[in-house]
Amino acid sequence: MTVKVRIPTPLQRLTQGQEEVEGVPGTVISLVKDLDKKFPGIEERISENGKIRRFVNIYLNDEDIRFLNAEETAVKDGDEVSIVPAIAGGSCQEVL
Repeated sequence: MTVKVRIPTPLQRLTQGQEEVEGVPGTVISLVKDLDKKFPGIEERISENGKIRRFVNIYLNDEDIRFLNAEETAVKDGDEVSIVPAIAGGSCQEVL
């Protein structure tokens, strides 16, 4: 039983360059802890004190977990999880 986890480019150095890894079903936070056993350091970049960091978005089968059950969202065999760092920035231009 596995869960497919998509890893963003900034974290791929922890997964030996892998864009996609496998995890075990459970909850989102238990999945993060499991990933850290295989790829040390990934948990601290995704979560803090058992909560997903504010600027990290996690999607379960294309649904934002913030609108589900957050860190306690159930992850089942065959699910796909995407870790997406929030991106901010841009420029402020006047439109004429």
